[in-house]
Amino acid sequence: MNPPRVVVMGSANMDLMVTTEVLPKPGETVFGTDFVMVAGGKGANQAIAASRAGGAAALLGAIGSDSFGVTLKARIAAAGVDTDRLRVVYGASGVAVVTVDADGENTIVVTPAANSAFRGLTESELSAVREADVLVAQLEIPVDTVTEAARAARAAGTRVLLNAAPAQMVPAELLDLVDLLVVNEAEARAITGREEPEALLSVVPRAVLTLGRHGAWYGDRDGTATHVPAVTVELVDSTAAGDAFTGALAVAWGEDRELLDAVHWASAAGAACARRLGASVALPLRAEIDELYVPAV
Repeated sequence: MNPPRVVVMGSANMDLMVTTEVLPKPGETVFGTDFVMVAGGKGANQAIAASRAGGAAALLGAIGSDSFGVTLKARIAAAGVDTDRLRVVYGASGVAVVTVDADGENTIVVTPAANSAFRGLTESELSAVREADVLVAQLEIPVDTVTEAARAARAAGTRVLLNAAPAQMVPAELLDLVDLLVVNEAEARAITGREEPEALLSVVPRAVLTLGRHGAWYGDRDGTATHVPAVTVELVDSTAAGDAFTGALAVAWGEDRELLDAVHWASAAGAACARRLGASVALPLRAEIDELYVPAV
């Protein structure tokens, strides 16, 4: 069977990551224990996650004309992602400054830069969307660009997976085009204004609510509503666990697995990622996901 074609539309950032014993309070300076510079951004992370999980992944987005942009494209391509349509715009690439404490918790500050210029899709970009099995998008690029891609996907029969992060209101037009919504609790509240996960099914036909160490919830309008237990591992860094989850979920869905089982597999991907420090460098290979995977019963 050919690998599913997963087109990821989203951000690409250079992640500047420092580890420290405790996260600094406002106005406080603390010493770091380590520093790494890796490719990141939700778009790049999810494309790499999909590639490592066994998908034929391509990334649509924008990088800057600076040295970070050159490095970003090279590292994303080295991870097996098709970067042929990745735009280069004049100016700075996106940057994320990430601090991770000894418990694996993190704080992140993102400067979008080139990501904000990703507007007005070309025919080549739209063609990639139309030919995909699954389109994956987030909200670290302009929402009108995501909506344009979702329209093209719907017209072509490409399934649309939206990871509505970071938390914000999502236009009704975009939600009407979404086949599967993936959100955490803050993102769910921003969309529905309610606490109960079932509220998500009033705006989309299928939804996954990620709950961190407490696992995930999956529901659909066919009557499924169930909790998916977390896969227990020793937590090192949760920075990219959500992106590992989303990328793996897109691959499993593209392979036509039952969605509930796909969520279980994606949960294993998130857990495998959290065992290592870093964002894109921590995203697991398919064999590592299978090692932790517990099928739905």
